[in-house]
Amino acid sequence: MRKFSVILLVFVLMVMAGACGKTEKSQNQQPVSESSVPEEDTEGRKAGNQDTPEDFVLIKGGSFQMGSPDTEDWRSEDETVHPVTVSDFYMGAYEVSQKEYQEMIKNNPSNFKGDDLPVENLTWYEAVAYCNARSEKEGLEKAYTVDGRNVTWNRSADGYRLPTEAEWEYACRAGTETPFNTETSISPEESNYFGHYPYLIEENYFSQEKLDTEPGEYRETTVAADSFSPNAWGLYNMHGNVGEWCWDYYGVYPDEEQTDPAGAETGTRRIYRGGGWNDFAKHIRSAYRASSPADRSNAAVGLRLVRNAVLLEGRIVDTEQKASGKGDGSTLIVFFSWGGNTKGIAQEIQSQTGADLFEIELVHPYSEDYNTVLDEAQRDQNEQARPEIKIHVENMDQYDTIILGYPNWWASIPMPIALMW
Repeated sequence: MRKFSVILLVFVLMVMAGACGKTEKSQNQQPVSESSVPEEDTEGRKAGNQDTPEDFVLIKGGSFQMGSPDTEDWRSEDETVHPVTVSDFYMGAYEVSQKEYQEMIKNNPSNFKGDDLPVENLTWYEAVAYCNARSEKEGLEKAYTVDGRNVTWNRSADGYRLPTEAEWEYACRAGTETPFNTETSISPEESNYFGHYPYLIEENYFSQEKLDTEPGEYRETTVAADSFSPNAWGLYNMHGNVGEWCWDYYGVYPDEEQTDPAGAETGTRRIYRGGGWNDFAKHIRSAYRASSPADRSNAAVGLRLVRNAVLLEGRIVDTEQKASGKGDGSTLIVFFSWGGNTKGIAQEIQSQTGADLFEIELVHPYSEDYNTVLDEAQRDQNEQARPEIKIHVENMDQYDTIILGYPNWWASIPMPIALMW
């Protein structure tokens, strides 16, 4: 089957969460010097035998279950649990601030300006360039060799670098196995995210007394890098505020146990972790994986630095694949519409692009009454139902690009859309 790209167009915001919680001021605390995992002898194995860098935490290596169990609510299929072991490493207690970035690079790409705010709106390549510039200034061996769009990682270098996806999740979890390092839920008083949509709000819109965390403040901006309390290992804002670029290409997790993995060998997108100020709680979970082309920036994506604490070996040569273009295939617009708005927009896109158009129609349509459809749609989402549709797309492999259009129901897709995929 031909591979195709999928473009999501969320046309209509059907339901907004109502209640908002009170705001509390950020809690500023000093980072601890070492993680609280069991002691182990690292004498003589430190990279260059350096002391813990300022504002960094020594994360002592260990083994953990990377990914999320099948029982975790709102997990994605790409979060398959697998055993991973990581070596000791140093990780910045804070996300890189705009002051730190501007002093080194002499510009500030951030959308939200403030010296103590995390730098954001920078590409993966710009994050790599910052790592190298800071290493060079401090007399360290640069981790990356950059030749245009080709980047090679010298794993033995003692300079600054991006964390691997495995290192990031290991450090974020800080020994926990729950959706967040604050255990099962996380409040807007503990993290900067879209506070109107706390964890599990999707199935509890009409019974919020069942929520561990009620809807709270949505700040609509980043906050200072030292905001809130750190996790158990002294790391701030691992959940929310800005997503953090990792080294890895996005790819399928392997089934076998791995030691110091560095992600897929090839790819078209780079991983970033942690979620941002505009993400729903389900998208700032410890196991949640986000990715983007390396040359794209986002006002909700920044970086956090890492350095080797033990000597690693080898080089990883960048082998970026080019994303396929339109090619010889064509484009299909697939949409589900309840009130007609989505249908109208889909038809306008079709008229301007000449794409094929396919409307998802139910064998048993939802009610035309607004209050009734709320109950029906909520029921289907709670049950993860797949309502029967009249017809399916034939010959899907003839299309290179699929444009999906649908109303946003409780911060997620309507179940008729889920049925299609």
